Amino acid sequence: MAARTKTTAKPRSSYRCTECGAQLLKWVGRCPECNAWGTVEEYGAVPIRTTAAGPVSAPAKPIGQVDGQVATARSTGVPELDRVLGGGLVPGAVVLLAGEPGVGKSTLLLDVAAKAASERHRTLYVTGEESAGQVRLRADRINALSEHLYLAAEQDLGAVLGHIDAVGPGLLVLDSVQTIASAELDGAPGGPAQVREVAGALIRASKERGMATLLVGHVTKDGQIAGPRLLEHLVDVVLSFEGDRHARLRLIRGVKNRYGATDEVGCFELHDEGIVGLADPSGLFLTRRDKPVAGTCLTVTLEGKRPLVAEVQALMVDSQIPSPRRTTSGLESPRIAMILAVVERHGGVKLGKQDIYTATVGGVKLTEPSADLAIALAVASSSTDTPLPNNLVAIGEVGLAGEVRRVTGVQRRLAEAHRLGFTHALVPPDPGKVPAGMKVVEVSDIGEALRAIPGRRPRSKPRQDAAPPADQGARALARARAQAPVPAFPEELMAGWEPVDSDELG
Repeated sequence: MAARTKTTAKPRSSYRCTECGAQLLKWVGRCPECNAWGTVEEYGAVPIRTTAAGPVSAPAKPIGQVDGQVATARSTGVPELDRVLGGGLVPGAVVLLAGEPGVGKSTLLLDVAAKAASERHRTLYVTGEESAGQVRLRADRINALSEHLYLAAEQDLGAVLGHIDAVGPGLLVLDSVQTIASAELDGAPGGPAQVREVAGALIRASKERGMATLLVGHVTKDGQIAGPRLLEHLVDVVLSFEGDRHARLRLIRGVKNRYGATDEVGCFELHDEGIVGLADPSGLFLTRRDKPVAGTCLTVTLEGKRPLVAEVQALMVDSQIPSPRRTTSGLESPRIAMILAVVERHGGVKLGKQDIYTATVGGVKLTEPSADLAIALAVASSSTDTPLPNNLVAIGEVGLAGEVRRVTGVQRRLAEAHRLGFTHALVPPDPGKVPAGMKVVEVSDIGEALRAIPGRRPRSKPRQDAAPPADQGARALARARAQAPVPAFPEELMAGWEPVDSDELG
């Protein structure tokens, strides 16, 4: 029998994208990685590679014998950031912090770098967007100076790795990953290939040295993290820094966290002297006033696991144009349109020829449905020019049929409201355990909730001289409605309304 001969396939030409460095087996007009047109060029043959077994860095051992103390988190010196990280920074962890320009990323991380620096754990702050002098001026302004904080301004990956070897830091802050480039790779800084190479090199250095790394990332115009999606998969923690540049409030949310939960939120306040954490940020979302004002209502929202008391405001004026305006700030426009329709249809509030403006206080954005009931009460209060009591909070989701639905964490929300001094609450049925000394009124639909407004009465019975219904079925329905008992106004709801002292809300 003739022996078989092993043939080797002839190497084929390969193609590469000059924009992102992606390798392809055939030419295409549009790169599938970066979606750039006309950037794919032929550059050579596909190398044939085989990987053989090699030496291991450490022998595998049962998971019960692995020492977990080496991965103990260390505090950053900023409690609000520690809350989101799950207790602090784990040695060797790589954290990506992304946010819009001007939101305060550099200011926060410079403060973290100074507070985390110590004699045993040096901190290296590398900036690729500013000069060292500019960073020093910011450090003077926010009092972020430490003799164990080292500063370097570099844009070359090799230089950054050289600084790491020279300083030996326990914490590296890189601002930002899109400004650093490798000389070994083609492409401009910030390109997918460069970001991938820089992130990979820094991750390897962090794991080998047990060095925690904080990377600043840019975002696109639609709020997504710039660069390849692979970057979010490579790092251990992804944090989103949010906030309106015209407001003082800043929020850090956990998008991905290999060392803790992602339902925690850190609250910060940005001012002229820097950025500080807020252990009790509810005071930012409330307006201090001595007397109740029509068109305002308080609610308790959950940001992650943290309950926050927020204020919703509504203003109604006669419209001067055929199509009345519906303007919102801090609230979702589709949700507001739905609530207005429910209030008009099931609450009997006429809104057709009114310009309606709704907003939140303090720059907070309310997206969860628990604020629906407060929005409905604020709109009804503005329509009747009847203020709600200062010590009332409203919690609940409003359905299209007018029902008030339950939301998650009602007990936690009521406990936060009671801690701040609120004594009355409107909630959906079956709220669970109620804090001692707090009066909770359960409402099953929007009609019951609107009757809690002082001075508001149910709609009157239809007039007898009104035009009769068109058919017999509609006539019988109207007669049944006229004979049904009209619920009396629950005066007991208003017993004990007393405005809360504004000092108790601080």
